[in-house]
Amino acid sequence: MLQRHSSRRNRLDHTVLAQRLDGALSYDRIAGYFRSSLFEVAGEAIAKVAGPVRIICNSDLDPQDLITAAAAQAALRRSWCAGKPEGAPPAALPRYRALYEALTARKIEVRVLPDSAFGLIHGKAGVVRRADGSHIAFMGSVNESLSAWKLNYELLWEDDNPETIAWVQEEFDALWNDARAVDLACCPFIKQDVERIISRKVIEPSDLTTIVDPTAVAAAVAVESPVYRREQGLWPHQKYFARLALERHRLGGARLVLADQVGLGKTVQLAMAAMLMALDDPDGGPILVLAPKPLLQQWQDELMELLLLPSARWNGRAWVDENDLEYPAEGAKSLGKCPRRIGLISQGLVVRGLSEAVNQLLSRRYTCVIVDEAHRARRRKVPKVDANADEINERADPNKLMSFLRKIGPKTKSMLLATATPVQLHPVEAWDLLHILSHGNEGVLGGCTHTSPWFQASRCLEIATGDATVPSADVREGWQYVRDPLPSKFEDSAFDRIRRSLDASDSRWQFNPESLDKLSKAIQRVQLQNQLLPNYGDNFNPLLRCIVRRTRAYLEATINPATGGYFLPKVTVKLFGEDDNGALVLGSYLRDAYQEAEAFSQLLQLRVKGAGFFKTLLLRRLGSSMEAGRRTIARLLGVEPDTLDDEEEDDAEEEMPAQVGRRPQGVSDFKNFTDAEIASLRRCLNLLKQGGSNDPKLEALIGYLRGTHSDVSRSWLDLGCILFSQYYDTVRWIGDEMAKRAEFVGMDIGLYAGSNRSGLWRDGKFQRCDRNVLKDRVRAGNLKLMLGTDAASEGLNLQRLGTLINIDLPWNPTRLEQRKGRIQRIGQARNEIWIANLRYRGSVEDRVHQVLADRLEAIHGLFGQIPDTLEDVWVQVALHDEQAAKQLIDRTTATRNPFDAKYSKVEDADWETCASVLNGVSMKELLSRGW
Repeated sequence: MLQRHSSRRNRLDHTVLAQRLDGALSYDRIAGYFRSSLFEVAGEAIAKVAGPVRIICNSDLDPQDLITAAAAQAALRRSWCAGKPEGAPPAALPRYRALYEALTARKIEVRVLPDSAFGLIHGKAGVVRRADGSHIAFMGSVNESLSAWKLNYELLWEDDNPETIAWVQEEFDALWNDARAVDLACCPFIKQDVERIISRKVIEPSDLTTIVDPTAVAAAVAVESPVYRREQGLWPHQKYFARLALERHRLGGARLVLADQVGLGKTVQLAMAAMLMALDDPDGGPILVLAPKPLLQQWQDELMELLLLPSARWNGRAWVDENDLEYPAEGAKSLGKCPRRIGLISQGLVVRGLSEAVNQLLSRRYTCVIVDEAHRARRRKVPKVDANADEINERADPNKLMSFLRKIGPKTKSMLLATATPVQLHPVEAWDLLHILSHGNEGVLGGCTHTSPWFQASRCLEIATGDATVPSADVREGWQYVRDPLPSKFEDSAFDRIRRSLDASDSRWQFNPESLDKLSKAIQRVQLQNQLLPNYGDNFNPLLRCIVRRTRAYLEATINPATGGYFLPKVTVKLFGEDDNGALVLGSYLRDAYQEAEAFSQLLQLRVKGAGFFKTLLLRRLGSSMEAGRRTIARLLGVEPDTLDDEEEDDAEEEMPAQVGRRPQGVSDFKNFTDAEIASLRRCLNLLKQGGSNDPKLEALIGYLRGTHSDVSRSWLDLGCILFSQYYDTVRWIGDEMAKRAEFVGMDIGLYAGSNRSGLWRDGKFQRCDRNVLKDRVRAGNLKLMLGTDAASEGLNLQRLGTLINIDLPWNPTRLEQRKGRIQRIGQARNEIWIANLRYRGSVEDRVHQVLADRLEAIHGLFGQIPDTLEDVWVQVALHDEQAAKQLIDRTTATRNPFDAKYSKVEDADWETCASVLNGVSMKELLSRGW
């Protein structure tokens, strides 16, 4: 019999739901959109069903989310958290408890279909089977949520006709058994989160200082931050570093080098550590972050997007907060008036040595100073690979950044240095970083008397690399290495026993030689001689104690004891265009233009000092695209306005030679060209014009995108693709050309650039838009083709995309590594990503490829990535000095990298189930205070 129900007449949860489900044997339900609200009634009528309850619903799962089980799990987690279940009122908690019990007992089973399967599931229906053998089916507008059954105006049809029941059951079975339906059981996080919410307790920042365990503090701070609710949370290696930083901070100051490989999330680890330290010292000093200028925006974005951390960055003239609000300023003296606890400043400010600015920064005390790309703080003269001990121990002549960090060290409680390449030419560079950390802290290399043997760089490195050992036969001799600094009790139980015997506080590091006599003979023999000294150099040398370095290869190959899986899912890289045939052949006009540019540079080199460096920059632009070269020459001749390109070179390097597009030294020499130079430039420009838009790079990349390139078997567009260049001129030209092609009609193409030049090509026309719009669309999976410049794309997370095309090859190797890190990063759904490298035959890039090709794998294996110092190889090849280039390569491969698996410190910790949650409003208020 057909029955009709209206919520206007009766409450549906009372008149229909409760009565029909009471004592039912089973309940199959087609529900609408998957959200946490789906289960708000779980503790009520569903609990009365004696048998299984099966619910099929849909969500914003992308087909890409179904590639792997991990991707499906991540998508379900995002969808669950989007409903903000943590905000449930107290009255809902009994239902959550019942839901947890039902999920645990597998009484409720839920499957989720992506929208792409059948569109949004607007049809709502169900079948109830009762103990007396009767069945009913219902259809209507109600969803399986509290608001649908109790609050909204809803209509419901109920029918016990066998044909109706069979029809609804058939529809349910088709959806339930669809291969694209994802079982909620594949995402244990949801059940775990329900259990956590049942016991959830909000705590205030002042409560954190009373919690002894750093892991518990970190969990309470992080568990409801965006990185956990919008993303996938922190990975074990990230949690380990944040906890370690807080642990050391509480011992008087954390002094650590974070040397993880590119793509492992250094920024979020440092940000999390800064957040924990700021909250641990609520009335302490500011947090100062020093980073290259192009990274400042990335830092500010990630602080807010991942952790809801307010901050302000110095833009060169004023402070700009997380809302892009610029504060009135009075020049450099306003540096001391940062409107937020966390201040972000360009390293270039220090390098330029503006006394007023430097003095402002050195005039206060800090809770923590964080330095990104810390390898830029270096000695001016690095010893040769085969240098003797005296040469290694020679007092370093620091560059300006290193000098500044030594001065600010005593003015901060904690200091964190971050670099993916702590060693580039000699292991002493790693020791130099520790030496920076030792200023103002006795727990790194030893006390202020500098009598510790660890202050001898050569001796420290010999022990760290295994070429020497700490004396163990003579306890008194070995004690010299242990006592200064004496590691904390957290580093080994033996240190705990020794410290208790010496009645030493955890914040004391230096002890005199005679302190050995205060230890009992038993402790000297058992803890010291037998337990610590035999492997002290391997386990407790300063590099190992203060440098944390994890590689992707290590994390992908090492089992996490807590889960039985690997610490990171493996993502391999397949390269295209790497063999000799991969170089693209230029047409005659364009080839002649390239040669004419070299001829012009040779003319200039005869007249102007430093023209060799200018020559390399001109060839970089030609090596990027013929259009970038054409526009550069047109600017030099005054044919086009002399505007800066998007290569935002930060000014952290010292004594920079003159560059194209920059105004400093000797720029007039590059304007007052001789007649011969002008004639050469004009010939080059004419040749480029005659070559037209027949740039082989355009056809090659379109071949990859469409899947018509000879090296590929499928369209890269299907997988999503990012195309990178150093220059705005190149990506803008590529985008304009693609937008004209019939193949891209109806497709949005994104451009991610700086200086408010980001936008979208739609229907052949370019329109500006905010960069965040592009990021959100890529994350949602509805923008699959992006162009980007290096400087703008630092820190951009594009793990939804599966392919990458390097339109040009940056001469700075780190840039190339960073590009790869945009898609080969945590959260990538695919097991393999594809990367194509484009280069012109006979270009500088092609000649460097020939020189480096057989050595790159060895160099990458040695350092974990390609050191910045190899940028000089490109310059030397461009100047036709192949011999010097090969010598630099030989020196690089001869360098001994002191880091091995021991430095890959990682321990998992359970933050996800933490029921104590920091009050986010109080946290934001506390960290919004200015300096």
